[in-house]
Amino acid sequence: MAKKNFKHITQETFRGTCVGISSEGKGVVKCGPDTYFVTGLFPGEEGELSFDYARAGQRFARIVRLSKVSPDRIEPLCKICSSCGGCAFQQYAYPAQLLYKREKVKEQFRKIAKMDVEPLPCLGMEDPYYYRNKIQMPFAKDSRGNLYCGFYKEKTHVIVPVDTCYIEDERAKRVLDAVKRLGKSFHIEPYQEDRGEGLLRHVLIRAAKHKEQVMVVLVTRKDTFPSRNNFVKALIKECPFITTVVQNVNPRHTNVILGEFERVLYGPGFIEDTLCGINFRISAKSFYQVNPVMTERLYQKAIEEAKLTSEDVVFDAYSGIGTIGMVAAGHCKEVIAVEIVKEAVMDAKRNAKENGIGNVSFYCDDASSFMVRMAERKQRVDVVFLDPPRKGSNQRCLDAICKLAPSRIVYVSCEPSTLARDVAYLSKKYRLESLQPVDMFPHTPHVETVASLELKQKAR
Repeated sequence: MAKKNFKHITQETFRGTCVGISSEGKGVVKCGPDTYFVTGLFPGEEGELSFDYARAGQRFARIVRLSKVSPDRIEPLCKICSSCGGCAFQQYAYPAQLLYKREKVKEQFRKIAKMDVEPLPCLGMEDPYYYRNKIQMPFAKDSRGNLYCGFYKEKTHVIVPVDTCYIEDERAKRVLDAVKRLGKSFHIEPYQEDRGEGLLRHVLIRAAKHKEQVMVVLVTRKDTFPSRNNFVKALIKECPFITTVVQNVNPRHTNVILGEFERVLYGPGFIEDTLCGINFRISAKSFYQVNPVMTERLYQKAIEEAKLTSEDVVFDAYSGIGTIGMVAAGHCKEVIAVEIVKEAVMDAKRNAKENGIGNVSFYCDDASSFMVRMAERKQRVDVVFLDPPRKGSNQRCLDAICKLAPSRIVYVSCEPSTLARDVAYLSKKYRLESLQPVDMFPHTPHVETVASLELKQKAR
């Protein structure tokens, strides 16, 4: 029997009411025993919906027309924000986005960690547009032979053409427009995934926030590149703000964007930027947070929660190019930073040297194994910073931290569900002190969170 928020119109079309937003940012509509997830539908909204597809036991629908609109719905700058899947929340008022993200963190801790916690209000941006300093787009060709680029439609390999993206650095549009024009005139064929043919797979752009530097990475299927030097010269002429161009060769049939081999075609092969007063060198493969404005607020919060003293020894796991470790170095005695990606470690060592930071030691190693060895040697660590990838830490790493037994853990997470899982595991020895959501990704459902934990015996 249909509930009152659900009424069939046809077999595939129905009326529904949005009762909430899922952790993936989709509107939730209940239908008897079934639940439908709808992109761009917000709490309280009603309308005609159409079944779209089912996947892994879940049902997805799309909006046909709305009969009742949320007061938090706004006119988005981008008219294709729902279809491209990049930032469907552009239609959701920014204060409502921040409330949703706080509730998302709270709900994940309730559901996964079985912990009833109240996160702090989500820290947001004053101007939540044009913030991304890393842009990567695949290329294709239309029926008239023109190159276009865009984002993959959600859960597909279909490229939705994008002319202007309102969350990317504004210089990116000029670069991408130039590549499209020049690609056609130089007869550069875009990569065809189904056939494994063509040359140009992606264009990756990295733009410095505080320095006038832009990197362009041309990701190609093979090393051979017709008129490569002339193409780069023409690109620089059209976009003189570009400071370096790199060719990355990726011959594999995979959705991994970058390959192993790189060649510098113009400039030094890297860019530099400033974060929290420290200069960082960033290469094509370096991990560097995509929102520099909010990264500074994120790291300031992490340092604040660490309660560092001049005698503290800090361990920085998943250290990347050394961002958190070098920011912490000015507040403590010593930082030990471990990262498994050798290119990132090389960048980190260079960054520390160029900034005159002498109390950070960088190691290319597995963080879990490194911490186990430290614990066996009974080395002292006062604070551990964790900033893992979306999948979170593994049990081996968490066990190693428990063996090391630092007084405090500051866990920086880009995925509340894995953060909740890991905090629950650590709770046998550690007490959760605070949760601070940070909006690193405005207009998307994603949220960064800083969790502060203290060793129970030493907790106040």
